[in-house]
Amino acid sequence: IDATGPDIHLGFAVPLRKLRQCQELGHIAVLVIGDFTAKIGDPSGESKTRPVLTDEEIENNMARYKEDIFTILLPERTEFRYNSEWSAPLSSTDVIRLAQKVTLARIIERDDFEKRLKENTSISLHELLYPIFQAYDSVFINADIELGGTDQTFNLLMGRELQREFKKTPQICIILPLLEGLDGVQKMSKSYNNYISIKNPPGEMFGKIMSIPDSLIVKYYELCTDLPQEKIEKIKEILASGANPRDMKARLAKEIVKMYHSEKAAVEAEREFERIFREKGIPDDIGSYTLKGKIWIVRLLQNVGFATTGSEARRLINQGAVELDGEVIKDVNYEVDRGGVLRVGKRRFIKLVK
Repeated sequence: IDATGPDIHLGFAVPLRKLRQCQELGHIAVLVIGDFTAKIGDPSGESKTRPVLTDEEIENNMARYKEDIFTILLPERTEFRYNSEWSAPLSSTDVIRLAQKVTLARIIERDDFEKRLKENTSISLHELLYPIFQAYDSVFINADIELGGTDQTFNLLMGRELQREFKKTPQICIILPLLEGLDGVQKMSKSYNNYISIKNPPGEMFGKIMSIPDSLIVKYYELCTDLPQEKIEKIKEILASGANPRDMKARLAKEIVKMYHSEKAAVEAEREFERIFREKGIPDDIGSYTLKGKIWIVRLLQNVGFATTGSEARRLINQGAVELDGEVIKDVNYEVDRGGVLRVGKRRFIKLVK
């Protein structure tokens, strides 16, 4: 696990849930914390070089990961190892000898590198080393099974190859599908801002799941819930019969909220969702933001966390997604000077206090 962000989202939970099944069969899960490799940055699926994380960022992210991960895994069958234990002490001579075991031709076979070369996009030398160091993790801990998404296929197979070079039994690779995020296109990722965190409050989690494309309903059931396959097949039949997919999506949302919170929280989240979206009401429990004089709407959207950049804020306004007390704000130069309820899209509300 490279601690590149503080949140565990539903996509990241897919291999963790499979790991939990392995634990229930008696296996010990060894989680290799990539405190060393996070400083390189995994190039998998990247069209440009990732920014390098600081030690402080890695430490903060890992503290959050370790706190949340036992929402899924069994603590008594989980071990944590840090790959800085074996990779950081390597001398330059050791690194050269390690690199001798892998050819450049093999490294640049990976799709993302091949694409970047064709597009004349730079590839830094340290990125070429990443799969070698990740593969060395498998060598050092004597992994017999490694799990990962399809975007990790190259890295996992590299682990098998390097184990052979060190005269070890090659690991079995369990490669799992990637879960698309809220946009229905890109894989779920904090980078794409299309993710559902397992720590989202019940109401927010429920609302986000209700917003996924209908085409992903079955996939979310398969990858994000513990529903038996025969029940999922029944859901497929219901959807194929022309039934309203909203009902199956609401059931999905309840299943997932129940997993990460409780059945009571799931029922309450559904009730609140119905109140907001069927009655066009406002949630009872929304945050507040104190206005200190006039504020530019673009800046306000950033300040309250509804937009990460000015460009995103302008786009939301131009799309007609921003309302103040039910009135759509269409002017990107609008200045807010009064209290009220600010709403963005269907799910996000905040009370402005003057």
